[in-house]
Amino acid sequence: MRQVLVYQGESGLWVAEVPSLPGCVSQGETREEAILNVREAIGLHTESLLANRQEVPPDRLNAVLIAI
Repeated sequence: MRQVLVYQGESGLWVAEVPSLPGCVSQGETREEAILNVREAIGLHTESLLANRQEVPPDRLNAVLIAI
């Protein structure tokens, strides 16, 4: 399981990025599409790391919401 940041970018597309997997980012026209796409990206990213005999980093996101 991975924690993912999902937000609407300046272009209007939804962006989904995985902080614990640097470079693992996807997007979509809707929030749901971005989440589906990043699920696939996580799988491909992890496969690539393993194929190259690299360690798959643990999930490390510790988010804090701050109301202002």
